[in-house]
Amino acid sequence: MLWTRWLVLLLWCGATSAEQQAEEREGQREEVRADPRRQRSPPPVEPLDFGFVPAAVYDTHAYYEPGTIGILFHMVHAFLYVVQPNSFPKDLIVSIIQQNMGGIKVEEWRKPENVVLLLQWIHYESGFLICGVFGIVFVVLTPIVATCFCMCRCCDNCGGEMHQRQRKNADCHRGFFTASLIATTIFIILGVLVAYAANHNISTQIKSTRRLINTNMRDLKTFANNTPAQIDYLTAQYTTAKNKVLSDLDNIGPLLGARIHSHLEKEVVPALDIALRMAGAMRETKEALENVSSALEILQEGMGKLQASLAGERSSLSNTLSDPACTNGAVSPTCNTIRSTLPQLGTNADFSKLPNVNEALNNINTVLKIDLSNIVQKGYTSFNDTPAMVKEQTRNIVTALPRVKSMLDKIGNEITSFSKMFPVESSLANFTIFLNDRHKFIESFYPQVDQMDFYRWIACVAVLCTVVLILAFNMLGLLCGTCGYDKQASPTTRGCLSNTGGNLLMAGVGFSFIFAWVLMGLVTTLFVVGGNVEKLICEPLANRQLFKIIDTPFLVHPEKRNFLPGMLFQNPNIDLTLGSMYRECYENNGLYHALQLENIFNINSFLNRTVYNRDLAKVLEGVQVDLRDIMLLDQAGRDNLMNFANSGVGEIDYPAYLAEVNKGVTIVDLLSFCSDLEDQADQLPRGALENALKGHASSIRSIHREQVVPMEQAMKYVRARSTLSQGIKLLQKMSNDLPMKVTNILSAIDAAEYLIAQNASHVVKQETKAFVHSLVGYFKQYTDWVKNSLSAEVAQCKPVSNMVDSMEIVGCSFIIDSVNTFWMGLGACCILLIPSIVFSVKLAKYYRRMDTEDVFEDGQENWN
Repeated sequence: MLWTRWLVLLLWCGATSAEQQAEEREGQREEVRADPRRQRSPPPVEPLDFGFVPAAVYDTHAYYEPGTIGILFHMVHAFLYVVQPNSFPKDLIVSIIQQNMGGIKVEEWRKPENVVLLLQWIHYESGFLICGVFGIVFVVLTPIVATCFCMCRCCDNCGGEMHQRQRKNADCHRGFFTASLIATTIFIILGVLVAYAANHNISTQIKSTRRLINTNMRDLKTFANNTPAQIDYLTAQYTTAKNKVLSDLDNIGPLLGARIHSHLEKEVVPALDIALRMAGAMRETKEALENVSSALEILQEGMGKLQASLAGERSSLSNTLSDPACTNGAVSPTCNTIRSTLPQLGTNADFSKLPNVNEALNNINTVLKIDLSNIVQKGYTSFNDTPAMVKEQTRNIVTALPRVKSMLDKIGNEITSFSKMFPVESSLANFTIFLNDRHKFIESFYPQVDQMDFYRWIACVAVLCTVVLILAFNMLGLLCGTCGYDKQASPTTRGCLSNTGGNLLMAGVGFSFIFAWVLMGLVTTLFVVGGNVEKLICEPLANRQLFKIIDTPFLVHPEKRNFLPGMLFQNPNIDLTLGSMYRECYENNGLYHALQLENIFNINSFLNRTVYNRDLAKVLEGVQVDLRDIMLLDQAGRDNLMNFANSGVGEIDYPAYLAEVNKGVTIVDLLSFCSDLEDQADQLPRGALENALKGHASSIRSIHREQVVPMEQAMKYVRARSTLSQGIKLLQKMSNDLPMKVTNILSAIDAAEYLIAQNASHVVKQETKAFVHSLVGYFKQYTDWVKNSLSAEVAQCKPVSNMVDSMEIVGCSFIIDSVNTFWMGLGACCILLIPSIVFSVKLAKYYRRMDTEDVFEDGQENWN
């Protein structure tokens, strides 16, 4: 239990639990219900930067890539899947454990439920049982068959007779047996190489095991050494929240005033903006009136001159038409026609009859003597001085700042004292010493492990040498027999080299019978053990099914729900499982979260008593702020707005102005009038009347050229007409419902001032609560940060999962996979020895020197 003691040391520091958060949410809901005027949620709290917890860097990379030999591992796994295709019997194992908690007794197996479990287990192990039975049969029958084979050959049977009968296809048989034995020998060689590779891989990976042990030990030391520093860092960061709270309290005037200002500006600023825009409208109105007045004078002057010229010419033309010559009967119709057109000879637009705007302009000038913009700016200034006013009226809070600082320092001291209650550093130092001792103890076994591995390697090589001995006899026999074979020699006259090849093949058969059953016994044992370890331990450990067995509720004891918390904390009812702990550690989360240590020690009461100190809210309960001194618009500004509304701008006859501006300069086109006059003069008899009329046409052309054309094209008059048109339209737009606009502005100002004067207490109370919420929010950020840090950054337990993964790599990938590959290669050799024996016996008959041979009477012999 030594290693569990230091885990509990992390409990000094905590985080806000679900209960605390639920209490806060319930309190907020009660405040909303108690204050129905509260319509908005508290403003977001400024985030604090607590920095980063000093992170531990772990060296272990619990990952193994077998390389080329991995192909053999996959072949073994595939073979085992064929032998044992059933899924992991989790329920069966759990039932067996629960049925035999008190120990395995022989008489207990007679119970029906145990018999059923036994049958289920036999069904699960059926593949291994069949293969095991085959191996046992091989082990038992091989010596028996060898004995019978020897006795049979001693009786000149089973190939023991030294006589070879002549056959026509003897060469074909010999070639077939040779090729078959060569192929069998090659496959046996491959099996030996596979077994040797597996044997060598074990020795190689045992050396890698030291690296895993060293890195895991180093990671555990890093874990133990970094945890105190991480805990100290969590404790020290309380100062960040404390300093932020003290800073906000020291600047309560600007901060609280800014909150109140921000709350009120939604009503106040729009009202002042409208008044400021109206002040701008006053100046624009004055400019428009001045432009209209000047443009009107210019147009009146120009149109007056033109009107006088046209009137004089009209009078002169009328006198000419009064000449007695126009009374002549032939001339009279023409004169009458010209006389009827005389009223068209005049100006169309008459600007002289338009009323001037001097009265309205004088009223506007009187209004502008008072600077409304300056008055509105004073309103802005008065409203923007809210933070300074709040600061002045909250001096009592600032004077209480030393008491608040003392209270917060006391909280920090309580946290520090609480952290010192547990001997974290000394316990972890002892744990580090323990790790060093264990590491040295493990390293002391390295020479023994190397020696034992050497003996194991020698034993495996010796086993393989027995197969290599048989292979040597087979290959030498094939070599000697093939090289010494003479087709022309008879069976009784075969050479010494050929006979030696046959004897070597028979020696290989003898050694095969001697070693085959021993090797098969070893293969069967390794197969049953290694295969079951792979299927029942390694595979479930790789897919974490093994954790589900250990985490099965009530597995160990009918009254103890969970095994892990019962072992660590003597509280089996905690919902902590080995699988969940492994997952959390595999993701490198904190041990506090992985072991669910919050269930062991509830720190909510400590946090409520320290960090969430209610005295902080009491300090701000006496905040009283009076904003009635704020004046947005004084009486002079109000009178100015009313005078602007009554300035007479709205009484101007704008349609009359627009009608005259849109008219042309003359009633008719003077050039057309002149042309018509000259055409009518040409109809008269030649004389003084004709000349006089043409003279009038010339004078009218001069008037058009000298006065009408400039009125239409000269920049002075064009600009005057445009200015007059734009100014009248602008004034018409501004004066539209001007009294109603001024009334609305004054109403908005009055509403904003009423809000400040009459509803400020509610705003102050509401913003004070929001300010307190922000102060408490800093501590909540701290506790939330502590909780997240404990869950993910403090005492990251990756070394725990690395140890499990390392044990899986060493036990399964390094050893079991290599052992299983060894028996697969050696087992293949044992199986292939059977055809090797058959082919060697058959082939030896063609190489050994016979005692007798077939003799033909015709004296012809054929050994082909």
